[in-house]
Amino acid sequence: MIQQIYPVPDHPYEYELNKDMHFAAAHYIPHVEAGSCQEVHGHTYFANITIGGDRLDDSGFLINFQHIKKLIHKRFDHTMINEDERFSSERGTEFPTTEVVAKVMWEIIQDHLDTLPHRPQCLQVFLRETPTSYCIYRPKRKRS
Repeated sequence: MIQQIYPVPDHPYEYELNKDMHFAAAHYIPHVEAGSCQEVHGHTYFANITIGGDRLDDSGFLINFQHIKKLIHKRFDHTMINEDERFSSERGTEFPTTEVVAKVMWEIIQDHLDTLPHRPQCLQVFLRETPTSYCIYRPKRKRS
């Protein structure tokens, strides 16, 4: 069992769902300021996804935990993150730093949530890259 303490976002929703998961992946940051992180290296990432909403779907879920796992774990576990389509050269100069990966994870999840009739919102993505380093991504406002 993963036990983690992480900051909780303030929100107005009746329901808050949190999904913890970990995945192993490699990446590199192709920028001179990245120092040794310019070389390919791997991490066992820990992620916590926080979703909020006021309504449940017809089955009584805000979102099924399995759907979150499929969206993130299946996509990134045992991969080279730089090769994911979200980090292709067509998207610009976003490198797979912890900050950017957390934002991309939020985008993937929120894109899925936007297809649901009860419209839950991804409130934050907490992404730990190492035992001593993590990032939290929270959007400034919910998407309509």
